Amino acid sequence: MLLSQKRLLGLFLTLAPAVTLAVPINFGFPYGQQKVRGVNLGGWLVLESFITPSLFDSTDDARVIDEYTFGKYQDHATALSKLQQHWDTFITEKDFADIAAAGLNHVRLPIGFWAWDVSGGEPYVQGQLPYLDKAVQWARNNNLKLLIDLHGAPGSQNGFDNSGQVTDTPTWHLDPNNIHRTNAILKKIADTYADQSTVVSAIAPLNEPAGFKSQGIIDAAKQYWKDSYQSIRHPKGGQQGNAVEVIHDTFQGLSSWAGFMPSPEFDGVVLDTHYYEMFSVGGNQMSQDQLIKNMCNHGNDLVSSPLWTVVGEWTTASNDCAPNLNGRGKGSRFDGTFGNDKIGSCQGFTGKASTFSQDYKDFMRKYWEAQVTTYEKGVGWLMWTWKTEQADEWSYQAGLQNGWIPQNPEERRFPNICG
Repeated sequence: MLLSQKRLLGLFLTLAPAVTLAVPINFGFPYGQQKVRGVNLGGWLVLESFITPSLFDSTDDARVIDEYTFGKYQDHATALSKLQQHWDTFITEKDFADIAAAGLNHVRLPIGFWAWDVSGGEPYVQGQLPYLDKAVQWARNNNLKLLIDLHGAPGSQNGFDNSGQVTDTPTWHLDPNNIHRTNAILKKIADTYADQSTVVSAIAPLNEPAGFKSQGIIDAAKQYWKDSYQSIRHPKGGQQGNAVEVIHDTFQGLSSWAGFMPSPEFDGVVLDTHYYEMFSVGGNQMSQDQLIKNMCNHGNDLVSSPLWTVVGEWTTASNDCAPNLNGRGKGSRFDGTFGNDKIGSCQGFTGKASTFSQDYKDFMRKYWEAQVTTYEKGVGWLMWTWKTEQADEWSYQAGLQNGWIPQNPEERRFPNICG
């Protein structure tokens, strides 16, 4: 070795404690190489009355409309007993085995901040964390990857019931303490599962911040994504982790994220977008052919997206007919009970599969194929949701059982559905 080389080596060794060496990235799943094919476990650890209406049936329908009021307007022991029964039975290891048997490789698990932190008089009922640990083990047992999704934040990030609290004025972004609490919870999640990235391969810091409500929410979310990155990608004092960070697009176009968290400064970032058409009058007015064409058209956006992009929520439902979908006690745009414009009758479009016509099932098969074909132009997809009590058109499980979802997700009856 030349003298100059020895001096350089000695200098490097002297400085070594202050030098961060690049560690090879070894994600828990080969994102960008193998397609994500998965499903959400909606309605299990975060309540939604359209998924499990039976949990709400015996409560005050005028006041109990979300998980916040589920705890607020019931005796704590009563609410806890109902929830424990639900947590024990709605999702079990058999569901994970069935998901794996359907050829899927990912499960997205929504969970609320209140599983870790209840303060300031918040009426949430705790007890979800043991079930999160069970889900990790069940995923491991069945060779599935788990995406832990923080679905609700203090103050609510969108005002939807899936955030835990229905409100017209979400305040997550307005109170620094809300964001501080959320960051602290996210760090706990990242630290807890830092050594289990072969199972917990992805963490979503927050579901669906409502960027359509204000620029303030977008700005707060963007800063939070960067803060979360450090917790997820460099947990436990800065050591590089192998879980990816899944950031939501805040309901902004994919192209608007160009230049955000660029590589190589940031690696292991996946952009999450959700495609639904039924939450507007115009979407409900679309014909079946228009719905299929519209979903196929998303392919170009996914191909040109500036970040790895996964479609983390979507459905085979064609309208908003499912009871409670728009909120407990609210009706449907499609049949005119939520708004003034009636488009048609909901009969035969929601409920148990036995009430669906063969034409409707055939449409859902086409719609399913159009969407998964399109979404695999990106990183992949996770359908909402695995199971429901009554709204089979939203259920992956019911689709498997009744033929509009194939047992093999690569099977196509309509291989040219998107042209």
